Amino acid sequence: MRAVAAVLAAVLAVGAALPRRGLLPHGPARRDARLRPGDDESSPGVLLRRALRLYGRAARRLYVGTNGVISTQDFPRETQYVDDDFPTDFPVIAPFLADLDTSGDRGNIYYRQDDSPDVLDQAAGYVQAGFPRTAGSFVPTNVFIATWEDVGAYQELSQDTKPSKKLNTFQAVIAYDDEDTYAIFLYPNGGLQFLGTRPKESYNVQLELPARVGFSRGDGDDPKRDGLFHSLASSEQALRRLERESNAGVPGVWVFHVGSAAPLEHVEPGGGGGASPRVPQSPEPPAPGTADYAHALYSRADRVSTELPARHGSEAVSPHPDHGPRAPALLGIVPKGLPTSPGQQRSRRLHPDGDGGVQQSYSPNPSSYSSGHHGVGVEEDVHFNPDVFTYSAASKETCAQHHGRCSPHAFCTDYATGVCCHCRATYYGNGRQCLPEGAVHRLNGKVSGSLTVGQASVRFQDVDLHAYIVGSDGRAYTAISGVPQPAARALLPLLPVGGLFAWLFALEEPGSENGFSITGAEFTQSLEVTFYPGEETVHVTQTAEGLGPDNYLSLKTHIQGQVPFLPENVTVHIAPYKELYHYSSSAVTSSAHREYVLATGTANQTLSYCLRQNITFAGCPHARLPARQRLSVVRAFALYDGQEHVLRYALAARVSSAQDNVENPPVNPCHDNTHACEATARCQPGAGTEYTCECAAGYRRDGWGCRDVDECAEGLSQCGPFTVCLNVPGSYRCECRSGYRPAEDGQACVPLVPATDPCEDGSHPCAPGDRARCLPRAGGRPACECLPGYTGDGIDCADVDECAENPCHPAATCYNTLGSFSCRCQPGYEGDGFQCTHAEGSTQRLTPCQHERLYPRAVLPGPSPVGDGHVPQCDEEGRYRPLQCHSSTGHCWCVDAAGQEIAGTRTAPGSTPPRCGSPESVQQLTPCEHERLYPRAVLPGPSPVGDGHVPQCDEEGRYRPLQCHSSTGHCWCVDAAGQEIAGTRTAPGSTPPRCGSPEPTERPRTMCERWRQSLLEHYGGSPRSDQYVPQCDTRGDFTPLQCHGDSGYCWCVDESGREIQGTRSEPGSTPPCLPSVAPPSVRPSPRPDVSPPATGTFLLYAQGQQIGYLPLNGTRLQKEAAKTLLSLHGSIVVGIDYDCREKTIYWTDVAGRTISRASLEPGAEPETIINSGVISPEGLAVDHLRRALFWTDSGLDKIERARLDGSERRVLFDTELVNPRAIAVDPVRGNLYWTDWNREAPKIETSTVNGANRRVLVNKDIGLPNGLTFDPFSKLLCWADAGTKHLECTFPDGTGRRIIQNNLNYPFSVISYANHFYHTDWRRDGVIAIDKETGSFTDEYLPEQRSHLYGITAVYPYCPGARKK
Repeated sequence: MRAVAAVLAAVLAVGAALPRRGLLPHGPARRDARLRPGDDESSPGVLLRRALRLYGRAARRLYVGTNGVISTQDFPRETQYVDDDFPTDFPVIAPFLADLDTSGDRGNIYYRQDDSPDVLDQAAGYVQAGFPRTAGSFVPTNVFIATWEDVGAYQELSQDTKPSKKLNTFQAVIAYDDEDTYAIFLYPNGGLQFLGTRPKESYNVQLELPARVGFSRGDGDDPKRDGLFHSLASSEQALRRLERESNAGVPGVWVFHVGSAAPLEHVEPGGGGGASPRVPQSPEPPAPGTADYAHALYSRADRVSTELPARHGSEAVSPHPDHGPRAPALLGIVPKGLPTSPGQQRSRRLHPDGDGGVQQSYSPNPSSYSSGHHGVGVEEDVHFNPDVFTYSAASKETCAQHHGRCSPHAFCTDYATGVCCHCRATYYGNGRQCLPEGAVHRLNGKVSGSLTVGQASVRFQDVDLHAYIVGSDGRAYTAISGVPQPAARALLPLLPVGGLFAWLFALEEPGSENGFSITGAEFTQSLEVTFYPGEETVHVTQTAEGLGPDNYLSLKTHIQGQVPFLPENVTVHIAPYKELYHYSSSAVTSSAHREYVLATGTANQTLSYCLRQNITFAGCPHARLPARQRLSVVRAFALYDGQEHVLRYALAARVSSAQDNVENPPVNPCHDNTHACEATARCQPGAGTEYTCECAAGYRRDGWGCRDVDECAEGLSQCGPFTVCLNVPGSYRCECRSGYRPAEDGQACVPLVPATDPCEDGSHPCAPGDRARCLPRAGGRPACECLPGYTGDGIDCADVDECAENPCHPAATCYNTLGSFSCRCQPGYEGDGFQCTHAEGSTQRLTPCQHERLYPRAVLPGPSPVGDGHVPQCDEEGRYRPLQCHSSTGHCWCVDAAGQEIAGTRTAPGSTPPRCGSPESVQQLTPCEHERLYPRAVLPGPSPVGDGHVPQCDEEGRYRPLQCHSSTGHCWCVDAAGQEIAGTRTAPGSTPPRCGSPEPTERPRTMCERWRQSLLEHYGGSPRSDQYVPQCDTRGDFTPLQCHGDSGYCWCVDESGREIQGTRSEPGSTPPCLPSVAPPSVRPSPRPDVSPPATGTFLLYAQGQQIGYLPLNGTRLQKEAAKTLLSLHGSIVVGIDYDCREKTIYWTDVAGRTISRASLEPGAEPETIINSGVISPEGLAVDHLRRALFWTDSGLDKIERARLDGSERRVLFDTELVNPRAIAVDPVRGNLYWTDWNREAPKIETSTVNGANRRVLVNKDIGLPNGLTFDPFSKLLCWADAGTKHLECTFPDGTGRRIIQNNLNYPFSVISYANHFYHTDWRRDGVIAIDKETGSFTDEYLPEQRSHLYGITAVYPYCPGARKK
């Protein structure tokens, strides 16, 4: 308490703010562990000395993450939680949840557990200040401290940006004893310099999501979004108050009661004397309209909010009435940390040392265990890889010869016919593989299958299977991700797929053994299931292939046959059951008839299936196996998660003797967790209700509990020479000293012989470094690879003559150099050589010689200036070289200054070429004038002149746009080079075509080039080697073969850049990819991939690379009919609007920097109407009366206007704008409205559609006005504010302002229709519906593909009086 009194004195000294010394002591001086720098790092699980209680659960490990969070389990990838609102999918204690980054020496993250008196005293003082009545005598026995010191926000850096200097410091303290757990959040003065972070997928859209502060239990019936949670702050206003206010009387200090031995269903915020006036001392009723939102969106959700200065207390929310019946409850069902892909699992076998190197470690006695719900990593020697073996009497084996086949945690026994392995005490298994009793285990595997679902055939190959086993109470969770939806739903009743793991790791009652104790980790299960009444039959084969690193069991599963079809709206319920297993020395068999219930709304249907299975294994012939055992599954659950495409099974099972015929046997306290054993002791069941408390291996009894044995200090370790013994809870670890590595026996260390790297010491055979690069490979043999611009095998590399492929523009000259080339526009043209356009005001664009090289002409009768098929040679100034030689015939001759052959100078092939003098000064002729002097014959195909035609030139010598043949009467249009424009030729006597001034044609950027440029800008101009960048050919088309950086993974794509399924290859080989079709000469436009929408009113929303379609039934969202309307590969669609007259949608693309449109008619294709002069086009509004288009550009800080075809474009405003975002138009009254997302001075402005009478409508009490809409029926202007969390409306003159809703999450865009508003939300990643009158949330739509939604608009079957953004 003295520490807290000192803090209070310091607070008064600095003016009501927590000084940094008010934080609990931390850092290297306190021997804190330091989280490695990075953007998405997590600590190893810290095994607590005493278990703590959180949300009614016991937790024995804590993990610390970069992004301002602590959890009782390892973290998923940050994309699965860092931008989302509460609740999270996994347990969270969040003092400042945001996208943080400590790379580049931007801060440190420290953590430790502590029981020193000074730290316990300071923590107790804060707790007692927050809870003076209920915790006045509370003194913790342990605390866990995590400190984020001067950490930065994640920032996409480029050459033009520098790291932000805004850094945050905050601390989370978890103080607990045997009965209660309290969390303390500390925010020192000046500790929060930034309040949010920018989403990684926001591209050019300037958005910042506020951090979240609070707690989340991390599970619920909805395995994706529901669950208990408590929010303290998630808006900028609330976050700013964290330093200045408190619920414990000390500014910057926030205390919460988060766990108790007594029932505690939700987090209790502190409210001690002296608490901030803004923090009530007792719960208040919720604000009107807000409870409806929780009711509608969260089932079984305890949505507790102390959002500052919003309401406080708890809301008990009943299940959503539309959800229908629930599946049977299963305690702790489907943990959120259950990984769905291998990338979510982190290996901790390598530990960084102080020198930045890597120390290799192994554990001879890994006896970590858990008796609660949360997992402990179980490790064995990573070098141990036992061979598969069988027992044979013909060749007797002895333990002395083959003891290595046993697990390190087993002993070997010699029998008359051979050897057998038996697990030691506190371990279980078949002797070859042993696992700690009561520990948590994980299984990884692949699932393949060929199924007939109803009448449809479905195939899948090597999709991921992950299982999570809580051995202390026999719970098994299985997740299979990637199975196509029809098959995944049809497999819901097939519980035996996950039931295998329930049998393997069932809780063992006295005198019984679970499956792993008999088979170990090497067996094959064959299962046959017949469904009734349809008699569909499916076969399942599951093969276990042993234990891998970290004791992960590896499994392969194959499913083949026919299963009944299940519709999407069906849930499957499976009642508890019992199953009898028969055992022999090498096989286990069982058969059963099982019923399951299909529930659809209020209708239920009971179906059944019969199963037969046998499990074969190589067992010890001397093992005494029971003849029969009964598996009792007390809870079973099957679920398909359509959001994550994951099929989940969960079972809780125990195995007992089959002779036990008692109907209701007493439950042993070890089984129902009613035992009195302390956290560090393991409950060992005895007969009936008897039990003993035993210490696990590596622990020693200490009074009523167990304490860790220090094997290193007591000399009990088996570490060999040149090792260092390190004690860890329950075990010890042997690490090799610097310069040594583990020996083959896994016990000793031997000197480390540094491997030579031929690439570094220069002993490689590769070509010189300016032509090739050396790539190190395993085994010491390097690979050689020629650098770009060279060709060869890497040992011999020759220069590639890129100019031979004509990569430059026709009006440019190519210059080949070693390893590269360059293009230079010819005189009269300007550009980069790849694109050349005529220089303004230049009449001498090409010399006659240059023109001849571009447009060769056929030889005319008589002496020829060129020779048949000859392309003339020009000098550096574009003049004809005096000596001309034919490249194919070998003839040579002299020419005059006009390129005409000088008679008598031609020589035969092979003879000495003639000596040609210097030509006279070249005549200053334009190509048109040159053609008039030297007419050329017509070539096959469209002709720039016509047979015998002499072109007409204007006063400056340029081709006239209209050319007419003097004898035939045909007329046609030509471009600036005199080339005929296809389709313009008219017949004699008809009206000549209308030809405009010839303009140079410049190829627009293709889809591949646009996507490539967008990603390069997104990566800051320098993509990492693991980031994908599309590869385009010289025409801008996708190359048929695409590869992912230097990962070695490659695949084939079609003409739109989409991956062709089944072509992805592993590193080391590339698939044979062929061009799909002849590439078009212009940019390929993606076609709508679905049929046009049905009639009626519907919503269109922008979601990254697609535009979604969401129909309305009245004002209700028809979510089951939602679909993708347009797929726009490589685009990021932001603003969207609709022209009701032409039935056309318009959108902005911040990735392609374009504005495009597409008709909703069948077969219509997207059309780009604005492709230059924009950087970040965001908001968009269509005026259907004036046929005009308006948009905002937050990159150029402009508001522009154009016709709907992109013509008559002009800037309306380019001053006094900082971040213009949303824009709306009232066509009837001719008014324009827009928002400016300026953090310093946000505002909403208006003007006429012509830019007159500009004025500010709203600039008070707004924060981040993202969305804006004008309601043509109520004549109200309304906006959604991501800063204030308000949805507000006002009259067009700024009067009559009122709040519709005051508790939005993070809105982006909003649209009004009938008596509802619909807005896109970046926290929910969905479309939210709000009633205009009551302000209540009535519905929401969450697309199956999770990513941020941008603009939204409503499409009417008629034209209303006005339109919106």
